[in-house]
Amino acid sequence: MPPLTDDTLCIIQPSLLVCGDTLRALCRTRNSYLALSESTDGGNSWTKPVLTKIPNNGSGIDAVTLRDGTHRMVYTPFASLKGIPHGERTPLCLAKSNDGLHWTNIKTLEESPLGEYSYPAIIEGSDGTLHITYTWRRQRIAYYHGPIPTKAP
Repeated sequence: MPPLTDDTLCIIQPSLLVCGDTLRALCRTRNSYLALSESTDGGNSWTKPVLTKIPNNGSGIDAVTLRDGTHRMVYTPFASLKGIPHGERTPLCLAKSNDGLHWTNIKTLEESPLGEYSYPAIIEGSDGTLHITYTWRRQRIAYYHGPIPTKAP
């Protein structure tokens, strides 16, 4: 994939989703929201990245397309505060989407005023369960393993 660069969006760390014949790259930014770029030719070319309505405070994200075609994303669902390049890395949430564009939070993985839940990674295991890792308060790696949530409790 060619690098997604746009000086005004400060795009880094794309997560790729497979949405039918379209690839969607959701990208971390320093612009208060995730950015989106799409490819309809297998990743040979990409649309100009645009900001979505998905809040992002500069924290890392990761997303995965599941075998059933739906998507899950781990992220901190808050926009940056004006004048601050990044925000607290809490809470860390799991969201669901059917199209890779519209997301609903379905689980809070961590939430604390002490914060600092960062650099998530998410995969679907061969047994159909979800595996999520992230840095816990810069002290250790946390691991979540369980059935794939479909809706908020």
